[in-house]
This record gives sequence, structure tokens and C-alpha cells, in this order.
Amino acid sequence: MSKLLIQNIDAVATMDEKGSEYKNCDILIDGPAIEQIQPGIPVPERAKVIDGRGKIAFPGFVNVHHHMYQIYTRDLPRILSATDLFDWLRLNYLIWGYLDEEMIYVSTLVGLSSLIKTGCTLVSDMHYIVPKGDNKVMDAQIQAAKELGIRFHPTRGNVSFLDKPDALAPKNVSQTDDEILQDYERMVNTYHDPSPFSMLRIGLSPVNPVTATESILIETIRYARKHNLVCHTHLAESPQENQWAMDNHGMREFDYMESIEWVGPDVWFAHCLFLTDDEIRRMGKYRCGVGHCPVSNAKLGSICRIFPMLEQGVRIGFGVDGMGGFGDMVAELQTALIVHTFNLESHGTIVKDRPSLARKMLWIASRGGAEVLGWEKVGSLKVGNAADLSLFSVRNFDFAGAVTDLITSFPYYGSNHFADTMIINGKVVLENGKLPGIDEEALTERANKLSAEYIKRVNKNTGIDYTKLRV
Repeated sequence: MSKLLIQNIDAVATMDEKGSEYKNCDILIDGPAIEQIQPGIPVPERAKVIDGRGKIAFPGFVNVHHHMYQIYTRDLPRILSATDLFDWLRLNYLIWGYLDEEMIYVSTLVGLSSLIKTGCTLVSDMHYIVPKGDNKVMDAQIQAAKELGIRFHPTRGNVSFLDKPDALAPKNVSQTDDEILQDYERMVNTYHDPSPFSMLRIGLSPVNPVTATESILIETIRYARKHNLVCHTHLAESPQENQWAMDNHGMREFDYMESIEWVGPDVWFAHCLFLTDDEIRRMGKYRCGVGHCPVSNAKLGSICRIFPMLEQGVRIGFGVDGMGGFGDMVAELQTALIVHTFNLESHGTIVKDRPSLARKMLWIASRGGAEVLGWEKVGSLKVGNAADLSLFSVRNFDFAGAVTDLITSFPYYGSNHFADTMIINGKVVLENGKLPGIDEEALTERANKLSAEYIKRVNKNTGIDYTKLRV
């Protein structure tokens, strides 16, 4: 592989241990790794040269929580009329069982393409819908990721059948413990690559304690630790979950997960909106991770208390939480900057150092996410690390007059969320804002056609018109 030299970058935010930042700097890439970061690097023979003038460089952002298949249900009035999280889940579970491999493949292309365009180089997706036992839906996701050239850390999700009158999920999207464990084995043996510059790792993710048998939760964490895998699930997204845990286990949800050893540096939870101070303290003691989803959380009127979490040692990364959000990492970090500033100020903490707060959000978006997923060679720009980075143009009205601190200006003022250039593992996967080999209009039309056919199918099969609001 020939070398790649990016010259004269206006500003480079490395997110390394020292928080190093550079102006008018070059980055030299050799194969999958960064070889040099400094001004005036001589052009190596046969190197590809990229002009970095008028651009900011960031480490590739890391998305730690997603459900890409949700593009097909995101604008249905019936779904949007849900009264709370459990109601939303019951409405969706009735129709998610009618998804198929083509729909999963296309939604993954759409979701990953959106993330690449908004600065992501490493993505984790929790896919827990396995219609009619079709285990190959995740294989379709992996194929899409390979075609786009993005680092992918999907988690083999699952719903294990709980035969109760108030069960959220029906049988057609549920699996037995044996079926789930057998497919863990298949996925890990077929795809998991733990090497430092891996393009594909596998995690395990029962969807949440509410729709997972205790046996599968226990067997999942045991299997993961035997094979050095990471585990993921939802936790404390709504008050209902804590009430459910009290009703079924006589304890709050985090206490329940702690009691079955679902805590540690190999575990991360999505959301964690309704935790006590002591639960946050214990979560930090175990070095658990949290996937913070600012847009999704704000839609529910909630804010994750990430600053107490960080103080206690909890690892924090951003997630876009399904295409029901924006599917856009820049939107997540910008929303986080706004809502957490509001939350701090409204509780009496005056934010005097806004540049530091902006950098904290950029750190969470990159290095924070890498730490949550357990990737040591990504998330920061330094010699020897993976050559995963984004270049965003500052030659537009968003940055007019911003000549002092472009790095702070990016999360505060950048309304164009699309990168100019994306490099993953030393390869250019986005150039001049375009994804090579992807016709965005044609892919969107294909997704829309599949969605229209799908909605007709679920309306007929369920006897419910999902295109109309519930009366």
C-alpha cells in the first residue's frame, strides 16, 4: 500500500493524552497506521497527496449504540403516537418481525453511509430482531460494512422469549437460549477479529433485562468472558424499567444486573437515564461504559448525567440510537453540548470555560467511544495508531470570522455536518463529500421502495393501519 500525505491542515485535534493540537500541520499515513504528525513532511515517493488547507482534522468518531433497521418505521404516525417507551416497543415489536435480509442490508448501507459522511470511522450496531429465526440478517450487515470500508463492531442482539401476559415482544422475534448461544458461536468463529487494526469485531447484546431470560443473560456474560468479548444492553432508559425490575426481581435494574455479574470494563449500557448517585458510583467502580444518546434522550425529555459518571470513572461514548434519531454523529455531539450546557447552568453551575466543554464533547465522540468499545488503536491521532480520521471543510459561511479557535467553533457553529474526506485504516472512503461506488439517490429510492412495500405488508398482516394516528 502506498503512503498517504495530508498537507497543510488548518487545525488538528489529536485527542491524545496531552490534548495536543496543531495548526498548519501534515499527517503522513503508511498502510493502516499514522507514521508522522508534524509540519513540513517531505512528500514520499509515489505517495497520494491530499490538500488539507481550509480543513480541520479530527480522529474518526465512534458510534457506540445504534439500530439501523429502524429507518423503515421512523415516520409512521402510529409509532409516533406512542405514550411511553413500553408502548413504543409493543407497537414496533408487532411489525419488526416482518423485516427481511434485503431490508437489513439496505438499512445498514444507509446507516453506515450516513455515519461515514458525518465523521464516523467505527460503528457498533445492536441488531436484536431475528425474524422467524433467520440468523443471517447480521451477515447482511457485515457485508454492507465490508463494501463501505468502515470498521464495524456489531453486537449479536437477541430477544429471548418470556412467556408472560405482559411480555413486550411476540414469539416471532424471539429465540430460545440454545438458538441464541449456537449463533453466538457461529458469529464469533466466522467473523470476530481481535487484532489491533481489525475491521470487524463481534459483541453480544441481549436487548434489555425486560425481554431477556435470566439464563441467557448469565450464559451470555459467561460466554463473552471465556472468549474475551464485550457485552452490551439497554439500561434505565425509562422509570418503567426500574419498576419492572422491582416487580420481577425485587430490586432496581442496575442492582439486578450487578447480581448476575453483568458489570465490568467489558460491559456497556445504553442510555442510563434513571440511575441513583450510588448506582453511578458503583458503575464507575466496575469501569462500566455508557452509550449516551443525546438526541434520542432529549426527545424523551431526559438528560443523562454524564459529568457525575465521568467523575466516578464511568466510560462515556456517543450513540445515535437508531435512525429514529438523526443517524448523524455531529448532531449528537452538538446536541450534547447544548443540552449539557443548559443542564449545568439551570442547576447553578456557570460554564466559564466553554472551549473546554466543546473539546470534552469531541473527546467523547472519538476517544471516549473507542474506550467504551475497548479499541486501543483508534479514537486519537498519534503515531502508531490506526489511520482513522476525518477532514471537515471550514471554507463556508459557518466559519466566517472564526480565525482564533476552529476546534471550538466546529461543535458550536458548524451547521454543515458532512465531512469532506474520510480515511479509515489508511484508505480514503469519502472524497470531496462523496462515497465511491454509492449512488445516494438510487440507494435512497431503494430504501423507500422497500419501506412502502413493508408498510403495506405489516398493515395487512396486523390489521392495523400504521400510517394513521391512534385514536
